[in-house]
Formats: sequence, C-alpha cells, structure tokens
Amino acid sequence: METTLQLKTNSRDQMIDITRDIEKWIGSIGVRDGIVIVSSLHTTAGITVNENADPDVKTDMLRRFDEVYPWDHEKDLHMEGNTAAHMKTSTVGHAQTIVISSGSLVLGTWQGVYFCEFDGPRNRKVFLKVIEG
Repeated sequence: METTLQLKTNSRDQMIDITRDIEKWIGSIGVRDGIVIVSSLHTTAGITVNENADPDVKTDMLRRFDEVYPWDHEKDLHMEGNTAAHMKTSTVGHAQTIVISSGSLVLGTWQGVYFCEFDGPRNRKVFLKVIEG
C-alpha cells in the first residue's frame, strides 16, 4: 500500500509536522502492524523524526543548519546556487522508516515526523509505503 502526500511550503527553510497526515492515512487503510517508509521525493528536502513539543527546536535546528551550511558560500559551484539545500538534505536524509503497532506509529512521547524544506517555497511530494507484518 502506498500513497503520495502533496505539500506546499511557504519559506526557504521550513519544518512541517506531517505526523498526523501519516497517521490519518494509516488509519484509512486499516493497517494494524508493520512499517511505513516516509520518503521525500526531492534532493533539497528531507525527512526527520524529532521533538514536536517545543517549537523552538525547529527554529534552533534551522538556524544551526544555516550556520553549518551557509546559503551563500564563495566556493560553491552548483549553478542553481542551492548547494546549502543539498547539503542539509544529505545531512537529514531523504527518508525514515517507522514501526506501526496496533494501528499507530511507534514514536516517543515528544517525537514527530517532519518534512524539512531547504529550498522553498515549493510544491512538494512525500511518498508513503506501508509493509504489513
């Protein structure tokens, strides 16, 4: 079972909590146990699992990514000028695998699943694939 989520981001760097979207889809297909693979279909946007209780975590993460990978670096050669976005995505990763148990995502108390935009605003896609078992 698989589907694609459509997202519209509204800034260059953004972390969007997609946990409820994933849970809603899992509920709609009736999966009780297995895994879900959550994959960004883009080279400048990734997927991570991180804290979703304190919004300052997202702010801090995006700020620190900019410190490590500045948007304008004099030695970057990529003609589109978005080398930083590619670096951030490679650091975060393009996908996460999450266990499903009793129809729910197995996440810690403070964890959520985030789509990480690093080159927006854009229309984006997140591919979801469930493997039951």
